[in-house]
Amino acid sequence: MLPWKPELKEQAENLLREIEAFHPDDIAQALDRVAFDRHAGFHDGVRSYQRHPYRRPRDGADGDIPVIWEDGSTRVYDYGALSPDDDQAAGKYVLLVPSLVNRGYILDLNEKRSFARYLAKCGYRPLLVEWGYPGLDEANFGLDDYIAARLVTILQDVADMNGGPVPVVGYCMGGVLALAATLLDPAQVSKLVLLATPWDFMAAGPTQSRIAAAFAPSLPHMLAIHDTLPVDVLQSLFASLDPFMIGEKFRRFGQMATDSARAHDFVALEDWLNDGVPLTRRVSVDCLIGWYVENKPAKGEWQIDGIDINPADLSCPVLAVIPENDRIVPPESAQALFDAFPEDLRTELHPSSGHIGMMVGSRAEESTWDPVAKWLAGDRPAP
Repeated sequence: MLPWKPELKEQAENLLREIEAFHPDDIAQALDRVAFDRHAGFHDGVRSYQRHPYRRPRDGADGDIPVIWEDGSTRVYDYGALSPDDDQAAGKYVLLVPSLVNRGYILDLNEKRSFARYLAKCGYRPLLVEWGYPGLDEANFGLDDYIAARLVTILQDVADMNGGPVPVVGYCMGGVLALAATLLDPAQVSKLVLLATPWDFMAAGPTQSRIAAAFAPSLPHMLAIHDTLPVDVLQSLFASLDPFMIGEKFRRFGQMATDSARAHDFVALEDWLNDGVPLTRRVSVDCLIGWYVENKPAKGEWQIDGIDINPADLSCPVLAVIPENDRIVPPESAQALFDAFPEDLRTELHPSSGHIGMMVGSRAEESTWDPVAKWLAGDRPAP
């Protein structure tokens, strides 16, 4: 039997006293009704989502975001065309680096919830990396290839276009990739912004590492069958971090008006969540085992292209944005990275949001986008 959490002891005792006043059959029937109602609400919410008319245009289908760089499955989209002043944005490149495991358009979910478009409106020329689905060129890629080859090459080409080093913004796993690329070629990066970026995978306790460790024995067999780690496997791992959240969100969605802005935003975000990207064999092992089980980054054992990735070696200013309610990257994990940077170069920001809400939530502009844009411009954001 699982032990009670100590902080729930009083609530459990109160609940037990309330239950004792009822016959066990009445309690069982009440629980059945609640379970049925919740399942029905979840089912109705899922069906409403599947039938919703919203569809995101295919990449580039609307013609407003040109591709400025391409290699294999990797593309870089140029949001400079959306800047109100093309001349002003010409020398203000910002490279946006998302995770490998999700599509990059979380930074451009729709016209109203788009960090990339907001930066363009502020006069920057955002360039968004879209890693894409691994193809033949990426079949044998590990993190070394994605970082030391692809990302560093992008950095060098963008710096050439900019006429000097550029600011880099990395989100989630993309922040880890951006940090490593910055340390491999520091001359190309003027400033670094890390949004909800993990580092110490044990800092918030062993929960995530235990999930990964339980899954680890099946990883070699799965990768022997599949060319990549399937998206469904990755989705199940993420879902296990908060197993009740899926039912709750679809029950809430089932109560929304279909044509409401909230419903459209929900569908756009849910489509992104379900549009995951499979990981190559080597990246799967590098991340799930090397990071989550062995905690190599925090132990100082993580290398890219034979070079130690040590945050203490950073030589440019860095802003770490650490959302306080993040369940995917616990704040303690991201805080460990911030604490490892040189004190004279680091700035931290703690928005009261979650991992995804910090980028596309109703308060994202106020809590994340605007402070980041101001920091890039030279202002120090409020902590």
